[in-house]
Amino acid sequence: MTETLTAGAFREAMWDRLAGTRAVSYPLPPHGHHPNFVRARDAARQLLAHPEVAGRRVLIVGPERVLLPLRKLALEAGLTLYVPHQKKAGWYWRLTDPAGAQLSRMAAVGELRLQPEGAQAAVLACVTVDRQGGRLGKGYGWGARGLKLGLPEYTLAHPLMLVERLPCPADSQVRLIGTPGGVTQPEPPAERA
Repeated sequence: MTETLTAGAFREAMWDRLAGTRAVSYPLPPHGHHPNFVRARDAARQLLAHPEVAGRRVLIVGPERVLLPLRKLALEAGLTLYVPHQKKAGWYWRLTDPAGAQLSRMAAVGELRLQPEGAQAAVLACVTVDRQGGRLGKGYGWGARGLKLGLPEYTLAHPLMLVERLPCPADSQVRLIGTPGGVTQPEPPAERA
């Protein structure tokens, strides 16, 4: 599945693969979304427990459904999260209450902020990611091309979403990939062959 393809064609193939193997849940079909893969909660636990992430207290976390378990676990652990506002570009919800993990509750328990003050890293959703850390998102949205904030970026992925090498340019580079079975630390791009 890594022959030369456009990013759009590769996303479509990945969405088809995930849907065909029933590796995803609501929203269905996964096409056009960052797939809400089964065992995303386990992947979130793995990523949050990794030494590089465990010491961080303030994270930017995407609003995608697949990142809901990570938002909930992080808030329950006392972290502060900044989640991009879905209707006000450039604005974030600052969250400390676990009830804010749900998008529908962010306005009730969050504070609207223009800057993610004190953010130490970001967790972005993906459609697929390669073993070198090349992340491919759904192609549009708040984190489509990475955040470019100079922060480490991480993602979560089902094992089927983890490929050897993307056949197209990556949207951004991630430093860690949380999967249900553990955390993959990609080879830095400078060391690629």
